Amino acid sequence: MSDNSTPVQAPTPLPLLPVLGRGVLAGGAAGLVTGLFALLLAEPLMDKAIVAEEKRAAAEEAAAGHVHAAEEELFTRGTQHFGLVVTAVVVGLAVGVFFALVHAAVHRGRPAEGDGPWRRALLLAGAGFLALSLLPGLRYPANPPGVGDGGTVSERQALWVAALAVGVLGTVLAWQVQLRLARAGFGAPVRHTAAAGAVVLTVVALFLLPSNPDPVPVAPTLLWDFRVLSLAGHAVLWACLGGVFGALGLGRTSKTG
Repeated sequence: MSDNSTPVQAPTPLPLLPVLGRGVLAGGAAGLVTGLFALLLAEPLMDKAIVAEEKRAAAEEAAAGHVHAAEEELFTRGTQHFGLVVTAVVVGLAVGVFFALVHAAVHRGRPAEGDGPWRRALLLAGAGFLALSLLPGLRYPANPPGVGDGGTVSERQALWVAALAVGVLGTVLAWQVQLRLARAGFGAPVRHTAAAGAVVLTVVALFLLPSNPDPVPVAPTLLWDFRVLSLAGHAVLWACLGGVFGALGLGRTSKTG
């Protein structure tokens, strides 16, 4: 007796090279936009912070009876501004490759029907912003350049890496909670509430980490503006990365569909 049933084929994994190409293009575009954003909005605040830090150092030396000698700049501010944009593009390219690899790993063997490349890219970009920018930034917000004791650099770097690890683990936990509850048949309100609870626990864990060991001798208004613009720069990076990556995926889908 012959069996006329059609065998079920396993989903074909996404080809890695096209995904990496999308990541490189999206990362380069995101880096360029982020660099221009920082150049036009954040750099004026950084210039103010540098001037404030120089005045503070000069005042401390004068109080100690030393004569403050102005240091000659190795690179002009114009050269530094150009380097800022170039660095942002390089960072964007690296983040784009990382984003593409994570995207391929998360969605390997899963067909795109129901949640197409646009939605997938935006969700992953949102998760990246949450895990690597927002959550660590809540515990250790960005400080202007030149702020902090040089002797505590290693300690501050270790604390930042720990915050990144906690942010990533917390985001993965929220995703797994959402995924497992969906498989168990729970509705969206339960799933979203449970995922939000995992994020809240992550914030609590972050604030169990030690505080920044150095004071921040910067005017509160300037410090607040700098931190808001720094976080906004991260948001621009992830939003542009997810948007371009998703749009490129839509173009590829329309050609192969």
